[in-house]
Amino acid sequence: MFPTSKKEVEALGWDYIDVIFFTGDAFVDHPSFGTACISRYLQKFGYRVAVIPQPNWRDDLRDFKKLGAPRLYFAVNAGAMDSMVNHYTASRRLRHDDAYTPEGKAGQRPDYACTVYTKILKELYPDVPVIIGGVEASLRRLTHYDYWKDQLMPSILETCPADYLNYGMGERTMIELTRAIEAGWSPHQIHRIRQIAFKMTGKPKVRDGVLLLHSYEECRRNGRAFAENFHLIETHANMMHPDTIVEPVGDGYVQINPPLPPATEAEMDSFWDLPFTKLPHPRYKGKRIPAYDMIKFSINTHRGCFGGCNFCTIAAHQGKFISSRSENSIVREAKALLKLPGFAGNISDLGAPTANMYGMHGKNLELCDKCRRKSCLFPAPCPNLDRSHKRVLNLYHQVDAVKGIRHSYIGSGIRYDLFLDENGFVNDTCRPYFRELVLKHTSGRLKVAPEHTEDHVLQKMAKPSFRLFERLRYEFDKVNREAGTHTELVPYFISSHPGCMMQDMERLSRNPALKGIWMDQVQDFTPTPMTTSSVMFYTGLDPRDMTPVFVERDPEKKKRQKSFFFKK
Repeated sequence: MFPTSKKEVEALGWDYIDVIFFTGDAFVDHPSFGTACISRYLQKFGYRVAVIPQPNWRDDLRDFKKLGAPRLYFAVNAGAMDSMVNHYTASRRLRHDDAYTPEGKAGQRPDYACTVYTKILKELYPDVPVIIGGVEASLRRLTHYDYWKDQLMPSILETCPADYLNYGMGERTMIELTRAIEAGWSPHQIHRIRQIAFKMTGKPKVRDGVLLLHSYEECRRNGRAFAENFHLIETHANMMHPDTIVEPVGDGYVQINPPLPPATEAEMDSFWDLPFTKLPHPRYKGKRIPAYDMIKFSINTHRGCFGGCNFCTIAAHQGKFISSRSENSIVREAKALLKLPGFAGNISDLGAPTANMYGMHGKNLELCDKCRRKSCLFPAPCPNLDRSHKRVLNLYHQVDAVKGIRHSYIGSGIRYDLFLDENGFVNDTCRPYFRELVLKHTSGRLKVAPEHTEDHVLQKMAKPSFRLFERLRYEFDKVNREAGTHTELVPYFISSHPGCMMQDMERLSRNPALKGIWMDQVQDFTPTPMTTSSVMFYTGLDPRDMTPVFVERDPEKKKRQKSFFFKK
């Protein structure tokens, strides 16, 4: 157990704590929650970790004082989501619930939680290092557009007094940072660690291997400079060997060290083969945490996504290159689920951001090593991409062979352009995969994301032509017809994305290919930090080629765009 109170620390007999986590989420000891992942990994190497979930920042700050100072550092994250996405709708209205809080109660974390928590800790314990991480810190590591303030904001390190920022998936970097701090490394030595960011004063030194961006101030003056910056940032984020990135701001600069290489299979197994209880902390006994209910019987198979959708942050946080766990590790986790209270043999999700990317990579890895493409699928699938579904099919068979497992569902979404083109299935593994997906691994409704019907809008989203969805529906209906089943196809769409006009949503609502499909899955586009689409929204420019893009900013017209979807 990870202690969350002084009483729990005393019960463990600890006379010191190495690391104290502050997080905006309730604490659930499940590998779908970043705090649990890092805490378990540090524990594996003998470090004592305590967690303060959802501390009260509005009272006398007793939650920040109750465990005192840690031996090494404070670790801070806003939770599994950016706190502003968690708090507000696409129309900037306050949400009335929070899935990551007991009983879904809203208001248990502040806006910009990373910054608020860190400022409090630095005021109370100015000499103790603070390391920030998680989605909020990771995706705000450089100049970004903040939709809720409707302005360009600098790196979070300019407003948040953290010593270091660990971006991306953090296990390996956090253990290296922990050992460095324990060993008394100087800041100069720590600044060589990969996959961290930090703020420096003075002028940056231009040298080989350093990408110098326009300053934050220049980006505020000139939207084109911001778009140019982002194009370079995104290009390097999708390279195997990117440069160090330096962005001037204020009286200094933010430095982003290159990421670690994609985790090996053995490293991935080591992140999951840890003694997670997969349960909420005992402090929540009798209380429901909605986000936990959604994932408690799920299994994560890999990290990363090479789809490159312009509105998505997955690659910016997890990376483009797929890091997969071994089949043995996943099967061990499936067997462990059988011991969980309430588990009836049904795995709710055997997948990841894109479930059928498990085990996928380039045919010639030397080409991948030099690649600068953002997406392996857009504007057309890379000819070097191995789209075989043999390994993922084999994984399904191994998991389903575990005694006690009744069903393993795929709830996290798939990319159908991995197995289909407009002429049909792309190789001999794809038809068997799709048939098995529909008949054995879909719990009544197969969710897919064409996102729009109009090709010029899809081009701004970096999504394939809607003609591919039409082919998918043909093959889907064929499988149901031959098997005598009645599985539903549920497409997801986005309204008001840059490039989308009122008439585009009207054409979407009338598209004959959607006839007979239950249409209730549409979301109004929300610009989130560190996406191409948010840059388009702010600048009116496509950062890929600097061409102008129509952007609907009028709230009432945005509502009307979404309303077309529901007109019958």
